[in-house]
Amino acid sequence: MDTNILLESGTNELEVLEFTLGNNHYGINVAKIREILTYQPITPVPNSHPSIEGIFMPRDTMITVVNLKRCLGMPESDTEKGLFIITNFNKLNIAFHVDQVMGIHRVSWEEIIKPDSTINTEENSASTGIIKLGEKLIIILDFEKIVTDISPETGLKLSDIDKMEERERCNSPILIAEDSPLLSRLITDCLRKAGYTNLLITMNGQEAWDKLMEYRREGNVRDKVHCIITDIEMPLMDGHRLTKLVKADDVMKNIPVVIFSSLVNEEMRVKGERLGADAQLTKPEIGNLVDAIDHLIDKSAE
Repeated sequence: MDTNILLESGTNELEVLEFTLGNNHYGINVAKIREILTYQPITPVPNSHPSIEGIFMPRDTMITVVNLKRCLGMPESDTEKGLFIITNFNKLNIAFHVDQVMGIHRVSWEEIIKPDSTINTEENSASTGIIKLGEKLIIILDFEKIVTDISPETGLKLSDIDKMEERERCNSPILIAEDSPLLSRLITDCLRKAGYTNLLITMNGQEAWDKLMEYRREGNVRDKVHCIITDIEMPLMDGHRLTKLVKADDVMKNIPVVIFSSLVNEEMRVKGERLGADAQLTKPEIGNLVDAIDHLIDKSAE
């Protein structure tokens, strides 16, 4: 699916595809979507997860089909109707079976409402944000968590950290911008195991930028932050906008920025490079994240 948003840099905007499951309206970031197909016959896979309908092979590429209604505990109707939203994130091609596609909405991350803890806990989050359009609420689903719940090995490869030998403690301060409480905890746990103990945690790009500006006003931002790790998809301010602001600032532009996101594909990697990101990694690559931080911190200290 072509989308002009991929050609722009640091606008703090995204395009959301609205779709339905029954009478409920949901959304997915267009940057995750490869294409949309009408229902096609699929081949069931024995002993697969209950939420997996099976597989099919458009243009000789095998794609797993996930029954989204089943994932969300919703009543199922005729399963041989509807549409497949074919996605690519975390280097995986997954088709999500939905009822209808309603259209695309271009919105600012500032307009995305972050679900509170009553409906979005660390271990049981279904949504990354909510958009209000008139009287209608569109729930942006946490597709990464949906896939990780089905197949845990597609999430952070914590075994990469487990294989690390005991490392010396490093007091270099690292600023992290990650809106998922679960991923934020896993990332910080991994970095601490890798020896990084001075971690500054923020929940989105805006919080991270506010912290950087606070240090900048104090005149010690380069001492307070030696590296920035940022997700891309976050409410209020996304990671691309944060990267653009940092790299456009004469005082902060030499602070290394690592984009750590499920959305790092070929097109998004080009966008990140244009913004000045020093490294870009997909979220399963937690071991490579540590290697990138080691290299960038050593390089900036030269």
